[in-house]
Amino acid sequence: MVLARERSQHDKWAEETDVEKIKVETFFEASTAPENRFILSKLGDLAGKTILELGCGFGEGSIYFALKGAFCIATDFSPVMIEQAQRLARRYGVTVDWRVMDASNIDYSDSTFDIVYAANLLHHVEPLGTIREMHRVLKPGGHMCFWDPLRHNPVINLYRKMATEVRTDDEKPLDINIVKFIQDLFPEVIYDTFWICTLWIFIKFFLFEHVHPNKERYWKKILSEEERLRPLYYRLEKIDFYLKKFPFLKRYAWNLAVVAKKISTV
Repeated sequence: MVLARERSQHDKWAEETDVEKIKVETFFEASTAPENRFILSKLGDLAGKTILELGCGFGEGSIYFALKGAFCIATDFSPVMIEQAQRLARRYGVTVDWRVMDASNIDYSDSTFDIVYAANLLHHVEPLGTIREMHRVLKPGGHMCFWDPLRHNPVINLYRKMATEVRTDDEKPLDINIVKFIQDLFPEVIYDTFWICTLWIFIKFFLFEHVHPNKERYWKKILSEEERLRPLYYRLEKIDFYLKKFPFLKRYAWNLAVVAKKISTV
């Protein structure tokens, strides 16, 4: 039932979205995309890599990776999302293998992929089982990478209470302690958290620009208006950099990003 509700809500969102306005590069290179910038900095050259993307949404991840020379399989449980992602891929002139699939039950054999990538997915599914599945289908020495929201920050939790119409009913932001579970499963884990003081931008949207969270998805707005927000974002990011020197403050970030390497047999 949960999966059916999630699929229905994501189908509806996909139908309402004009993919002609999506700029794939922004999702990985913009100042306001620190999670993906972090992940890219750890993965190195993507050319020739076989990548599985879970919960691909409009396909920004796989399209970007394909532009970098990777062979990509992109999956989502929303058929309408997949249709929209195919349209976007055609606009960018890349080939991606698209599949409708439940991320918590990956329909591929063990040790198949060099990289498994998921953006904003795990809080929509059962996270621990999905991470085990990601580990299973990775080749020895391969990398699992994802970013997802955390549940600890009071500002973002207030936003969540207000943004009832642009969030799904069943999503559950992650606990920072999920990192310990990943460290038990993978021998090498690098992670960071993002958006503490930088969440002032969300407050600015609401208090000074009078944009209600139900009228526009803030996490999309920070990307679509990145050029305008860039100077403010970088000033606030400097404060976050120093705050994160105190490990106990990392939990109060909005998002967690993880790159984990599966044990190699070599």
